[in-house]
Amino acid sequence: MEQAYMEQGTSVDKGENARLSSFVGAIAIADLVKTTLGPKGMDKILQSVSPHNNQGISVTNDGATILRSVQIDNAAAKVLVDIAKVQDDEVGDGTTSVAVLCGELLREAEQLIAQRIHPQTIAQGWRLARAAARKALEDATIDNSNNEEEFRKDLTKIAQTTLSSKLLTHEKSHFASLAVDAVLRLKGSNNLEHIQILKKAGGSLRDSYLEDGFLLDKEIGVGQPHRVENAKILIANTSMDTDKIKIYGSKVKVDSMSKVADIEEAEKTKMRAKCEKIIAHGCNVFINRQLIYNLPESIFAERGIMAIEHADFDGVERLSAVLGGEVASTFDHPELVTLGECEIIEEVMIGEDKVIRFGGCKSGEACTVVLRGASSHVLDESERSLHDALCILTSTVKEPRTICGGGCTETIMAQAVDRAAEETPGKKALAMSAFARALRQLPATVADNGGYDSAELVTQLRAAHASGKKTSGLDMYNGTIGDMKELGVMESFKSKLQVLLSASEAAEMILRVDDIIKCAPRQRDEGMGY
Repeated sequence: MEQAYMEQGTSVDKGENARLSSFVGAIAIADLVKTTLGPKGMDKILQSVSPHNNQGISVTNDGATILRSVQIDNAAAKVLVDIAKVQDDEVGDGTTSVAVLCGELLREAEQLIAQRIHPQTIAQGWRLARAAARKALEDATIDNSNNEEEFRKDLTKIAQTTLSSKLLTHEKSHFASLAVDAVLRLKGSNNLEHIQILKKAGGSLRDSYLEDGFLLDKEIGVGQPHRVENAKILIANTSMDTDKIKIYGSKVKVDSMSKVADIEEAEKTKMRAKCEKIIAHGCNVFINRQLIYNLPESIFAERGIMAIEHADFDGVERLSAVLGGEVASTFDHPELVTLGECEIIEEVMIGEDKVIRFGGCKSGEACTVVLRGASSHVLDESERSLHDALCILTSTVKEPRTICGGGCTETIMAQAVDRAAEETPGKKALAMSAFARALRQLPATVADNGGYDSAELVTQLRAAHASGKKTSGLDMYNGTIGDMKELGVMESFKSKLQVLLSASEAAEMILRVDDIIKCAPRQRDEGMGY
């Protein structure tokens, strides 16, 4: 019927077809990342098929990275990719969990719809289940933010739990301590710009360390001091090459070589004047985002000023933040420019490379994590893993409540939902029971990925919680049920809450779809001349 008034090329999927298409797409995406969940999850190789990208590969088990790289045509699958991205931006961890939970909810919904239960009834039941699960989750939280020593231990445990499912799992205690030290230096500002991650191939992961200060992977100009104490730093984004005539199509005609020399001398005079303006700021270090040519470099060397060129845009912005200076582009009013300050600037060696170290920065929170590793792929995955840990720690500093991991909270929430379902009349109770089953699929998936009998472990876990052991969870290293508090398996409350809310809301949105309308692309006119 719709085809009568729709443009040619527009297609409409209705009713069962639309719902089936949405469910199949979303469940397929959830199954794609399912095997990466948990401390014994597998990795994926992502290979670019674009000839421009040199068919580069990356090896990862980060849910957001995998989903971001997959080209998809299914609308419901794109919803899953979006919630994983939001989880990554909001909290940093739990990207795989959110996609898997959403997929399991839709798998359960498929069976309920086959029993002729209306999608709106299912959505109503899910909302009641979500409220019960959220209350149970909040009741299971632990807050040690008033005790600094205990809170630091909690942060270390959260970092170790996050890293246990990543490439850094074998060195998780080392990297957890690095991440906690870096985040606590921020003193609550939670600006991750102040934590720089510098990757240097060579050595082993164990050789990675936290550098107190800021490292810049650049070189100092020729003939200039390589160590400056009590540095006054002018950070700039200006051209320090010969000024070009920037009028399109303009030409300068001369009738002798002496006039060419006069033009060159005029350019040099102009550059000397610019350098004098820079020196008038009273700085002993000049850092420029753009190139510094030979003439200004030699002028700075004569005056004993350290000059660093081509500090890329990110580097200049971050330097401005940590040194407390402003990025200047013009130099006519020295009194209006704020110089950056630090106690010492020197060259240090990392492996076989020289880098510039800024020590005692004005913004004391600044630090650099130097990552060492066997290859660029290892370093890239290590950076992603460490970034996840840093994000989850900064969000825990903001919202200090923590919970037990290892499937413990999923079981608590499922139990609470089951109890609420028993008290709820009507078909909504069936939807609530389905919600509880979907929650229990998370620990089951973690157990499956470790090669254990998930049915046996999940039933043991349910029995342990029913007998009052509220901190029981999966001990994935021994394939048994263990006390998560004793094993130190802790997670951030904010991360788990975000997983619960995002997954259930996305699943509800996909469930309510009954038509998929694909619009035809706009046709170009033949006579437009494109």
